[in-house]
Amino acid sequence: MKMDSDLLHSPAVGLAEEEEADMNDWKLPLAFMKKRHSEKIEGCKALAQSWRMKDRMKTVSVALVLCLNVGVDPPDVVKTSPCARLECWIDPLSMSPQKALETIGANLQKQYENWQPRARYKQSLDPTVDEVKKLCTSLRRNAKEERVLFHYNGHGVPRPTVNGEIWVFNKVAAINPSHPLAQMPLPPSMKNCIQLAACEASELLPMNPDLPADLFTSCLTTPIKIALRWFCMQKSAKLVPGVTLDLIEKIPGRLNDRRTPLGELNWIFTAITDTIAWNVLPRDLFQKLFRQDLLVASLFRNFLLAERIMRSYNCTPVSSPRLPPTYMHAMWQAWDLAVDICLSQLPTIIEEGTAFRHSPFFAEQLTAFQVWLTMGVENRNPPEQLPIVLQVLLSQVHRLRALDLLGRFLDLGPWAVSLALSVGIFPYVLKLLQSSARELRPLLVFIWAKILAVDSSCQADLVKDNGHKYFLSVLADSYMPAEHRTMAVFILAVIVNSYNTGQEACLQGNLIANCLEQLSDPHPLLRQWVAICLGRIWQNFDPARWCGVRDSAHEKLYTLLSDPIPEVRCAAVFALGTFVGNSAERTDHSTTIDHNVAMMLAQLINDGSPVVRKELVVALSHLVVQYESNFCTVALQFIEEEKNYTVPSPANTAEPGNLTPVRDSPAIPRLRSVNSYTNIRAATTARNLNKSLQNLNLNEEGGPAAFSPGNLSTSSSASSTLGSPDNDEYILSFETIDKMRRVSSYSSLNSLIGVSFNSVYTQIWRVLLHLAADPFPEVSDLAMKVLNSIAYKATMNARPQRILDSGSLTQSAPASPTSKGTHIHQAGGSPPMPSTSSSSLTNEVPKPPTREQPVTRPPYTPTLGGQAPHSHQFPRTRKMFDKGPEQAAEDGDEPGGHRNYISPALQTGLCDWSAKYFAQPVMKIPEEHDLESQVRMERQWRFLRNTRVRRQSRCITQRGVSRLDDQIFINRNPGVPSVVKFHPFNTCIAVADKDSICFWDWEKGERLDYFYNGNPRYTRITSMEYLNGHDCSLLLTATDDGALRIWKNFADQKNPEMVTAWQGLSDMLPTTRGQPTTSAHSLARRVSIYLDRSKQGGAGMVVDWEQETGLLMTSGDVRVIRIWDTDREMKVQDIPTGADSCVTSLSCDSQRSLIVAGLGDGSVRVFDRRMGPNECRVMTYREHGAWVVKAHLQKETDGHIISVSVNGDVRFFEPRTPDSINVLQTVKGLTALDIHPQANLFACGSMNQFIAVYNANGDVISNIKYYDGFMGQRIGAISCLTFHPYWPHLAVGSNDYYMSIYSAEKRLR
Repeated sequence: MKMDSDLLHSPAVGLAEEEEADMNDWKLPLAFMKKRHSEKIEGCKALAQSWRMKDRMKTVSVALVLCLNVGVDPPDVVKTSPCARLECWIDPLSMSPQKALETIGANLQKQYENWQPRARYKQSLDPTVDEVKKLCTSLRRNAKEERVLFHYNGHGVPRPTVNGEIWVFNKVAAINPSHPLAQMPLPPSMKNCIQLAACEASELLPMNPDLPADLFTSCLTTPIKIALRWFCMQKSAKLVPGVTLDLIEKIPGRLNDRRTPLGELNWIFTAITDTIAWNVLPRDLFQKLFRQDLLVASLFRNFLLAERIMRSYNCTPVSSPRLPPTYMHAMWQAWDLAVDICLSQLPTIIEEGTAFRHSPFFAEQLTAFQVWLTMGVENRNPPEQLPIVLQVLLSQVHRLRALDLLGRFLDLGPWAVSLALSVGIFPYVLKLLQSSARELRPLLVFIWAKILAVDSSCQADLVKDNGHKYFLSVLADSYMPAEHRTMAVFILAVIVNSYNTGQEACLQGNLIANCLEQLSDPHPLLRQWVAICLGRIWQNFDPARWCGVRDSAHEKLYTLLSDPIPEVRCAAVFALGTFVGNSAERTDHSTTIDHNVAMMLAQLINDGSPVVRKELVVALSHLVVQYESNFCTVALQFIEEEKNYTVPSPANTAEPGNLTPVRDSPAIPRLRSVNSYTNIRAATTARNLNKSLQNLNLNEEGGPAAFSPGNLSTSSSASSTLGSPDNDEYILSFETIDKMRRVSSYSSLNSLIGVSFNSVYTQIWRVLLHLAADPFPEVSDLAMKVLNSIAYKATMNARPQRILDSGSLTQSAPASPTSKGTHIHQAGGSPPMPSTSSSSLTNEVPKPPTREQPVTRPPYTPTLGGQAPHSHQFPRTRKMFDKGPEQAAEDGDEPGGHRNYISPALQTGLCDWSAKYFAQPVMKIPEEHDLESQVRMERQWRFLRNTRVRRQSRCITQRGVSRLDDQIFINRNPGVPSVVKFHPFNTCIAVADKDSICFWDWEKGERLDYFYNGNPRYTRITSMEYLNGHDCSLLLTATDDGALRIWKNFADQKNPEMVTAWQGLSDMLPTTRGQPTTSAHSLARRVSIYLDRSKQGGAGMVVDWEQETGLLMTSGDVRVIRIWDTDREMKVQDIPTGADSCVTSLSCDSQRSLIVAGLGDGSVRVFDRRMGPNECRVMTYREHGAWVVKAHLQKETDGHIISVSVNGDVRFFEPRTPDSINVLQTVKGLTALDIHPQANLFACGSMNQFIAVYNANGDVISNIKYYDGFMGQRIGAISCLTFHPYWPHLAVGSNDYYMSIYSAEKRLR
């Protein structure tokens, strides 16, 4: 259906109005679009951390082997005259040969000691082969696993042989650097052997007399001295006047004092060579050569200089492992500049004593790093200045700026953290924690949060260096902004996570008291992490738990259970879960506390957020593990009860094992598989209870527990049997659990079981049963695991057992204490056997515990087929399902041996997922706020489309619609349409049948999607809403068991995914569903029977959605209107309807805070939600005599209420007056009605197979009885109809499966 082109470009609506409409869309809040809805709740993929040196090494011994033979030139080298003479900066000819040799040896040792003062040095001057051999062997032996450095200078002996042998004195010996290893029994491994040589085999060393003879050694051991000399020998040095080689000798300062000229040059040199190496070398080689061993790192930094200097004299220094060439790297120019700036000051410093101006090198490099951070695109090479930033952390002058830039770099994501760690940042930032400077606190806290979010293994290093105290002081400092305290508490939460030493250290540091003080902080992320931190410090660490008990930590955490932020509620549940999950010995006091916590947690059973409910299951599972035996008793009682309670079966349940509900339609199209809903379980046969249960013969027939859920339901589930891989291992199928849940609610179970049945354990068991039927599959899966774990143990332990000696039964353990300090025991009786229809578990009331005398009975020997003894033969104080002592453990199932059935697998990933926040960029503008991002562009396009739809439809409706019978779409739906909903802005329409949803494109006439909603087979979809229709649409479905499900990715190429689901109304009890009270009215009864309401019970669930406020109104077969805040995902208000019948229709207006409800008894009630529950009903109209089909509140400021009943009387009310202001009579037998919000039209569908469309005056403008084409086939009885919110389109679904859409006449459109 195309709009007229003139309408498209109609100037009727000015630009200003279009922009205004656009602005409204921008202002509308979005529901269910937070991270918890769009992401899987799991942590980051752990990056393999290669930065930590697994094998840090030391060079402990150094052999200095000098073969100089002073005064005698080797025969195979012709030297020039004059020639390079200096060895270790000494001229050997200036003193006697022996003294020269010793002086050179001593000098060489001093030069090495500058780099590694702690090593053991051994000089070997002009040695023989045996001396060298002996030296090498002894050094290697003493060094054990560490490194030995072998320095060889052969300037007084011939060049090495062709085979690579080097010369010493008296005779030729092949001594390779690795030769000493040959003394070991193993062959030498060259893997850890590092070699550096001055030039290649074919090259000669330079003989320039201005250079030392041992140029390579000078570069390796006195780099600054040789670098300055070499600089002065270059032509460019003439640009620096007055600098001579003699002046260079006089540079003031010490190498290791960074404030002096010489020290600063050395520092810059270290930074530059480190940077060149990090940028050029492969990461693993960089780690090995530049981070593993201090002396090796120094020599390799200096080797880079040697390569630069010696290549200028046509020598190529070689190394093994080989390095890529670095002599042309751009950073050498920065070095030349730094030397230039330093040397140009020398004459005035030395002659006139002026002060030394520090080099701008580090400030400039930080600026370059800053430019990289601010200007670069996302996918780019890492910044080459990173190692320099590391060096700058050593300087107090630049430290603050360097930390700030480093923090900004780490914020780019986990890859940046890994890079920084690989450069070697860790020891620097660890040492900085000893600084007391307040201005560094925010920066250090930020940097550490980033590091720990990516690599939590640093927790041990922090505790070892007392780093945790730094963060404890930040957390306790109330002047610190909340963001920084949040990061501090996150860091502490990582330190105590599954790390006992960290827990002890933080407990002594008063972490618990500090955290408890911040629980009520206005910053939600801080509240969340404080709770997680508490949950982790007392996880399996009893001293912290008792410290928490003394500070009433659990009671203080209760306030967070009703926090407006779901993640905070989640964290509080996590903390309370680990609080009760401690496996230490229980006292009466601790048991009482556990019970209190459990009952507080149980109140979250209907929380609106599945994340919270998942955490709730895990928290309760901790309790179940602690009090396993008590829960086993309860489980057996429930299993018994379920077996003896039959549920009426509905007339026609869907055929089992079939995903598509079976219908009488000729061809059922295959349903779309639904993505994150792999565990959607359609109605399948209830699994037989496991072998063990059959041994117990819990089903009396011995066959599968065939069970039909009938119409009894308090909640719903997406599951029918568990869709996880270990499906077959489940003892309790979904059907059984669902039945158990309903039995426990409605049977006379409570009176049967007696006192113990209302214990904490029973109530928690019921909570778990309820959660096993949760509409969100992940929640129900977790709860099924817990229930089945206990059912398994209960049935295993309840097996009849042979007892060898009843005399020993008196030595038994005490039972787990309950809140009242009493013991729950299993009531006496026999295990369920074929002969008994019901175990006496269910009817003997346990007596209060008195320490009984040892029971003495004659030895019992069961005959074959006789009944084995059960708990009545054990003393009352025994743990319930312990085996008797000394009995043959036939099945090898120790109680507790199975304890881990639940615990390790059960976790929600919430904490790791929350930690992801700190690993991801925090400072980056979110995509939706970035004007250039695709997300923003798409949104802009959608809002322009919305404006166009509003404008064009308004033009049409303003002209007036005189007919509405042009059929623009017809198609057969896969199921009988029960609810239909137009998308407000695109050409999609959603049609729901009983349990599936079909999407059609009404303009193209094609089906887009069809998928299963996941509601149990005894429930049906009774209403639908589009949320965020103006933007990224979600579809809400409500079923008549009170469950709400929200879907995304429907009607496009992706698989539909469930965003969230929750129990919107928890007490929709089928037994109380009201019939219209004016049942005397036969028509109302006929209509409700026709609508399947008498069979199904009533109105089901009705909802109304307010996009402006994010509030969802829900009601139906209940006596309240419940309002949910979708932002907080919690119930905000329950408004009592004050009527004794169901709510059939809801309509609200956010401007006036009014809610109008139509009821099954014919009344229309108006509520003002700003008022208290007792006075919020402001008006009741009782003019209809029968079931109200629709009550509609017009959205204008003086909008009227329009309501209609099954009798066809349409009444108009002004909310301020007690009587109707207008009445129109339409068709009798009305089954559906809708009112067009813009065009003043309303349409009625009748069970008598026709549709009538009326205008505001009550005149019929169209009467539709036949389909177009189809030889004019008569339309079916109308099951649902709805108007498009803007276009004059009416969608109609009828009982013959057809779905048709009618519109205004073509010339209007």
